[in-house]
Parts: sequence; structure tokens; C-alpha cells
Amino acid sequence: MSTPPFLTLPACARAARLTTARGEFAVLRAEPAGRVRGTALLVPGFTGSKEDFIALLEPLAEAGYRTVALDQRGQFETGGPADRSAYALPEMGRDLAAVTGALADGGPLHLLAHSFGGFVAREAVLAAAGPLPWSSLTLLSTGPGPICAAEAARTKMLMDALEGLDLETIWQIMQQMEGEDASRHEPEIAEFLHRRWVANVPESLLGFGERLLGEPDRTAELAAVALPKLYVSGEQDYAWPVEEQEATAGRLDAAYHRVAGAGHSPNAERPAETAALLTDFWGTIA
Repeated sequence: MSTPPFLTLPACARAARLTTARGEFAVLRAEPAGRVRGTALLVPGFTGSKEDFIALLEPLAEAGYRTVALDQRGQFETGGPADRSAYALPEMGRDLAAVTGALADGGPLHLLAHSFGGFVAREAVLAAAGPLPWSSLTLLSTGPGPICAAEAARTKMLMDALEGLDLETIWQIMQQMEGEDASRHEPEIAEFLHRRWVANVPESLLGFGERLLGEPDRTAELAAVALPKLYVSGEQDYAWPVEEQEATAGRLDAAYHRVAGAGHSPNAERPAETAALLTDFWGTIA
């Protein structure tokens, strides 16, 4: 679970609803004060939300990028149906294509996806027909296929719990399991994490969890797509080993960077360094 370092939006940003051909999505939008160099679309991962990118909004806007972070279908303030089939990966990919279409303005549009969001972005890119609407793809702390064995066991335990317990009960159990670590966050952040968790659609967590446990490795297919790619990880990761991530970047012929001092969420843990990597990469793309 990514934890935002703060919740107050910078002056350049606002919360909004984005209307697309596949419904409305809750987003955070940040606008540059000066010349716009392009648009960045940021996609969160499993149990995440648009707030995972809140610390990137200001530095990306200052660099000239209109930035949109979204809650995917079933996540936090977007919501979705109580039907697990609605969260199949092809459906999520179509959502992302629809969001992209709603943001397209003829300028560069850079796609960044974190963790499980990387599977959604890959699905959208591979399913796209005709010229790609994205100028680049950045994969952040994601993997080529299923998560590692230890994280898979935890995810399977969560999915089993979701079959018989409500989200509030599961939250209380998770807090008990964390022990003293459960109180490490500031009260505002702790309240937000609780509120975000219980706002998820349980069927979305089940659908996303299935993919984390069983998504096939489609790296070779993605490597064949002519799209500039960047791969970023932290120094350690509980979901996919960083060595596996670096090897995947090599298979994609993508530039790879490991963010010092970061774990699974460089976007929240080292936002300044992560924003610099992104803007440097985007600046090389005509």
C-alpha cells in the first residue's frame, strides 16, 4: 500500500471528476503556470489511489507538465459495480484508453503506471489499434508477471478474507497484525488510509488480486511496441525483486533507474528525485 507523504493539494492542483466515454473518474489535476510541455497521466496500483502521486503534482507542473492522477475503476472516489468481471484486465485497459482520449489535446501525453497499474497500462498499450495516443510509457515499481511468493501469500490471505468479511473488519484485523507499526502515521494520514481502504469496491480488490497472482509475462509483446519506455524502481521492493525489475527493463530496451532511499513507492517516498527522472526522460522525446 502506497502512503502519500501529505494530503494538502499544492496551489497548482485541484480535485475533479473526469468525464470519459466509459464514465466518470475521480482525478487530481495540476496545471503549469507557464508554457505547457505536455500531459502526464498517472495510474495507481493495487489498494492505491490518485493521492499516491500527490507529491509529484507540483514538481511536474513546475517543469511544464499538465498532470492528471486518477482513481481507477473500483478505487477510492471513482467507485464501480459489485461485479468481479468488471475488473478484468481488458476492462481496465479500456478505461485507461478512455481516460487518455478525454485528455488528448494534440500535445505529448506521457503515461506512468505504478505497481498493478503497470499491468493495466501494458494491457491498454497492447490493445491499442492504430497510432498510439501516448508519447511514452513509464513503469514504476512493477513487474513482468506474478508478484513474489511472500507477497502472493499475503495477497491470497486478503482475497480469502474478502470472500467472507467486510472491509472495515479486514481493516481492523490488519491494524492488529501491524501492531505498533499501525500507529506510525500522522493522524491525518492514518485517517485517510482507513477512509480510502473502506471506500474500495471489494470486487475490484479481488479482480486486481487475481491478476497480481496470475498475470502472464508479456514483456516480449510490450518490447515489440515502438514507444519510448522508462523503468523506475526503488532500492528494494516487497512485490517484485528489484533485480527482476532491472532485468525486465533490459528486455524492454527501456532506460532503467533505481531511486536511492526508496522502496515500492518512489513517487511517495522520494518524489523530488522521481520527478526529476521523469522530466529528464520526457524532455528527450520529440
